[in-house]
Amino acid sequence: MSQGTSLKRFILWDYARASWQYDVMVGLILAFIFLTPREVFRDQPRPKNVTLVDTDAQGSGFLVEPELLSGLDDAARRDAVNRLMHSQAGGRNRQVERIEPIFNAEKDVRGYLVYTKP
Repeated sequence: MSQGTSLKRFILWDYARASWQYDVMVGLILAFIFLTPREVFRDQPRPKNVTLVDTDAQGSGFLVEPELLSGLDDAARRDAVNRLMHSQAGGRNRQVERIEPIFNAEKDVRGYLVYTKP
């Protein structure tokens, strides 16, 4: 058997189950899955900062985490929300209508509800 034929059989997965070649291929796949560091693929879990929520209005509503907008005045908050809508909400051009803070029982800001129009 030539080198080209062996490579072709390896790529096309042409070995019988329970043969040593099949076991080697499975071992290589498992080694790749479990031994490759996450940083190679830049696959890090990211929490959702902007979440689409149902609203009664004709536009869309988004829930924005309070850490993203804390300490900003109204104009800077609107600019930050526009950037977030563009980068995290599907990249669509959305016009921000209003931004409403959401408070808990202790009057702490728990998030912002952003109403947009397409």
